[in-house]
Amino acid sequence: MKSKNLYALFLMLVASLLLASCGSQPDTPKKETEKPAQTVNTNDPMNNKGVGPVTNVVLGDIDPAMVAEGEQLFKQMCSACHKPDQKLIGPAPKGILKRRSPEWIMNMILAPDKMVLQDPIAKQLLVESNLAPMANQNLTEEQARKILEYFRTLE
Repeated sequence: MKSKNLYALFLMLVASLLLASCGSQPDTPKKETEKPAQTVNTNDPMNNKGVGPVTNVVLGDIDPAMVAEGEQLFKQMCSACHKPDQKLIGPAPKGILKRRSPEWIMNMILAPDKMVLQDPIAKQLLVESNLAPMANQNLTEEQARKILEYFRTLE
């Protein structure tokens, strides 16, 4: 029984190391217009827009087509570290829109490296999780918006 536990631990360690490098794509040039989003009030996380290219997101009715595409993107690019309703390596996105602004969420998806260096909430989450920072999957704003739309259905 001990050998099974050691084997499982070994597999989890190897998988974690592999996942840390998964999904990486060649760096793509960033837009010259990219600038830090405005942080209105760091005391209220719902007013914090984070650091990255997204400064304003308008949410209307949930778009089922975007949800379906966002769910597929989430499964393909994020599910190695995140599960919809339980913590894995990273936090679960269920209920995230009750804790963070849409802009912050998209900026975390698009620029996790900048977020953990410059955003106070992302810095604190990294310290609390005691894990490696989230990998930059080099997604487009359109892809991040679809994932956000999927997250809206996880409330």
